[in-house]
Amino acid sequence: MPRKHKSHEIDQTDLDIISVLTYDAKTPYAEVAEQVGVSVGTVHGRVKKMIDLGVIHGSKLSVDYDKLGFDICAFLGIYLRESSLYDAASKALKKIPEVVEAHYTTGVYSIFVKILCKDTDHLRKVLSNEIQKIEGIQRTETFISLHESINRHLMMDALSLDD
Repeated sequence: MPRKHKSHEIDQTDLDIISVLTYDAKTPYAEVAEQVGVSVGTVHGRVKKMIDLGVIHGSKLSVDYDKLGFDICAFLGIYLRESSLYDAASKALKKIPEVVEAHYTTGVYSIFVKILCKDTDHLRKVLSNEIQKIEGIQRTETFISLHESINRHLMMDALSLDD
């Protein structure tokens, strides 16, 4: 039975197509069709439908930032003075190029941020000269990633529509 998702139906064929394309967005539609067991026209139509519905948002390039000299991946737990300052702080964080993700969270931190830096000196400068000067940020806690063991899309093929 198709799953209703935000007022439109997504079925197992859609999820199978997404699964193939999240593994490699450059997979030709003919190959996707073969893997999913449908026609090329079906793949084309389903992808167009999912783009139109906003289920699929383009494609992304995967970059190995280590090879570009960005050796530090850090996560920051940000404490705001008050939650009403979230929008302004988020807008200020967007202006910092090293900030690659920011999440408004529950729990101890108001915002959890991922940043990429070339080295610890670069990290220190970003923290002290930019992030900690943002109006409303009370303090931060920094967690340096020593190794990334998993970085993937949600594994659609392992999920059931009935869950």
